[in-house]
Amino acid sequence: MSTTRTEPATPSQGTGRERPFAWLRALGPRGRRAFAGAFGGYALDSYDFFTLPLSMVAVAAYFGLDSGRTGLLTTVTLVVSAVGGALAGMLADRIGRVRALMATVVTYAVFTVACGFAPNYETLLVFRALQGLGFGGEWAVGAILVAEYASARHRGRTLGGVQSAWAAGWALAVVVYTLVFHLLDPDTAWRVMFWTGALPALLVVYVRRNVQDAPEAARVRREGAGRGSFAGVFRSGLARTTLFAVLLSTGVQGGYYTLATWIPAYLKTERGLTVVGTGGYLAFLISGAFLGYLAGGYLTDRLGRKRNIVLFAVLSAVCTVAYANIPAGADGLVLVLGFPLGFCMSAIFSGFGSFLAELYPTAVRGTGQGLTYNTGRAVGAFFPALVGFLADSWGVGGALVFGAVGYGIAVVALLGLPETRGRELW
Repeated sequence: MSTTRTEPATPSQGTGRERPFAWLRALGPRGRRAFAGAFGGYALDSYDFFTLPLSMVAVAAYFGLDSGRTGLLTTVTLVVSAVGGALAGMLADRIGRVRALMATVVTYAVFTVACGFAPNYETLLVFRALQGLGFGGEWAVGAILVAEYASARHRGRTLGGVQSAWAAGWALAVVVYTLVFHLLDPDTAWRVMFWTGALPALLVVYVRRNVQDAPEAARVRREGAGRGSFAGVFRSGLARTTLFAVLLSTGVQGGYYTLATWIPAYLKTERGLTVVGTGGYLAFLISGAFLGYLAGGYLTDRLGRKRNIVLFAVLSAVCTVAYANIPAGADGLVLVLGFPLGFCMSAIFSGFGSFLAELYPTAVRGTGQGLTYNTGRAVGAFFPALVGFLADSWGVGGALVFGAVGYGIAVVALLGLPETRGRELW
């Protein structure tokens, strides 16, 4: 059964043109409040994640870590996020999208702050793992919440808009990082960065007061049909979809998190940039990422979910190899290539929210999306750790090329998945 309605045709649609942000207006008042809640949650999810990669050099120096143990901090976050994401998805089917969203935001905020109090590496590793429980669930729950308000015509662009929040949170983290590390010594600055992770608590107040589940999803849950279970996404007819969706998520996120984790360290250690210089170079990367999310959302509606992923998987792999092999001294080229790299590695994600939502029925949509996206994230998390171990012998730049392998895996995974563009939720 559909959880959305088809929007009536308008004159602009009849000519193949739409007014700017027609997708946002089409959500209606309740849908726009849901969009605001999901956008804010994902932006702050991104902010809390990037407190570690941006502080990684300082953390490693403080605790005397090699590259392998440093990379493990990111890997454990992403591995545990698979558990958190799968559980949050199932909770979204059982207790509702909004309640599950609030639970994930509180979890990642509390443990990000706790990381700032870690007295040793082992404690930091545990707190970072627990942060992953909330981090893993927020995107899946927020994306489902908004997808169930969006029409089939606009769903790709709408979810691309939610996805762009990741770049907004990343940008905020870079601004705060630049200020904090410029004003404080590194041994104190990295702790302050984690303490600023308390910001998401403010969002929970907004969500609790203003956001509701889509009517159809709420009805399914009230009638007892929405009892998500892990077995449900492997039943006849869904098992193949689930397995290939996991493989797709593994490839895309393996490539992405390799870059997101190690580019700040690459800019500092191999390009020799200062804190302020690193922030400037990342500004180009993040600007490209923000526009990539929006463009990818538009293209996933125009080209289809699968074609959009293939296009940007190929371009992301090419940009990764090019970026990691820039000659020494060509820092201007590092700056210029940062924009297309950020654009391509982000545009590939824009179709994920709509694609995964369209693959599953309402009763198990949360479980299916949470499990597939976050299991892929957990397996893909071993890419940054591997790069960390390889960096000691290959250098960070050389090891980054390994991230391109992930994008190849994503293209192969699409062979086992259907095209869902224009599909009503069921």
